[in-house]
Amino acid sequence: MSDELERIKALVDEEHAMRNAGPVDPDRLAHIEVLLDQCWDLLRQRDAKREFKQDQQAAHVRDASTVEGYQQ
Repeated sequence: MSDELERIKALVDEEHAMRNAGPVDPDRLAHIEVLLDQCWDLLRQRDAKREFKQDQQAAHVRDASTVEGYQQ
């Protein structure tokens, strides 16, 4: 499993544990959601670069305002 997928799994596990444990820290939850969006964005960038025969290592983590501004 890639480092990014392991990071995503850890963040999802933390998010689920928080939601099941009772009162949720909204700041931490929001932070986890941003981190997850950044991880998924990075994976998508790498997939696109691989598809178009570009250097996958050129993909980078984008800032929170960028990934949070995407349309769903």
